[in-house]
Amino acid sequence: MKITTFMCLASTLLAPVSQGAPGGYALVWADEFNVDGRPDPANWTYEHGHSRNHEAQWYQPENAWCTNGFLVIEARRERVPNPGHKPGSKDWRKQWDHANYTSACLITRGLHSWQYGRFEMRAKIDTRAGLWPAFWTLGNEGDWPTNGEVDIMEYYQDKLLANVIWGAVPYSPPKHKSVKTPLAKLGEGWADDFHLWRMDWDEEHIRLYVDDRLLNETKTDATRNPGKGRIEHPFGQPHYILLNLAIHGTCGGDPAATEFPARFEVDYVRVYQKQNKDHPETH
Repeated sequence: MKITTFMCLASTLLAPVSQGAPGGYALVWADEFNVDGRPDPANWTYEHGHSRNHEAQWYQPENAWCTNGFLVIEARRERVPNPGHKPGSKDWRKQWDHANYTSACLITRGLHSWQYGRFEMRAKIDTRAGLWPAFWTLGNEGDWPTNGEVDIMEYYQDKLLANVIWGAVPYSPPKHKSVKTPLAKLGEGWADDFHLWRMDWDEEHIRLYVDDRLLNETKTDATRNPGKGRIEHPFGQPHYILLNLAIHGTCGGDPAATEFPARFEVDYVRVYQKQNKDHPETH
């Protein structure tokens, strides 16, 4: 735990914290968010504008900053113009002349990616209506979903999700191994605290946890993509990290009654790899 963590609520101090590199692993990358101001540009870039899933937010870097040892991603209810607006366009991203919400999505793509290892985040999520926070990875090569997606943490509409997603036959829905846990099953006051999410990923399995509770176990050999000219093994390649707070869209629910701003607060993100394996970070 960071020294600065004492500034938070007492309940935060009792939340799970990683105690250094686990046995057999070495820390290969981390962002502890200890420097106030904008997130480290050596670690993160940003998505801009409307992105995916018909989500309502406009992504912009201004909604992310570091303070007191934490990364804050803040969603706001505010009207911003859409410079790419084209009346009558079939692209939903261009249909709206403005957005009614803003937020941020941080990504390590082009800066850092890794094949196999333990990916870990300690964070606090806002579980109110219409909010859709996520800590996830995508493969470097190939288009979605054939590049592979792992939702280490995804939340919407009173459910915590742990997902593995890969390709499908053209014009068919992507394949999922999805586990949904109702918020009510996690205990009263669960959303008031910080929690520890983790992925353990090797040649044979992807295992997703929250607070050491196994949520999803997927055999990587069962995730190969069908069809020619596609990425055959989406989880046999390096993946990069995304952190975002989405609003509404296809799954997020209705945010109309939710008071803004809303925050996704991250204490740290860390990546460990086996010391006896040769899977270095890929830039």
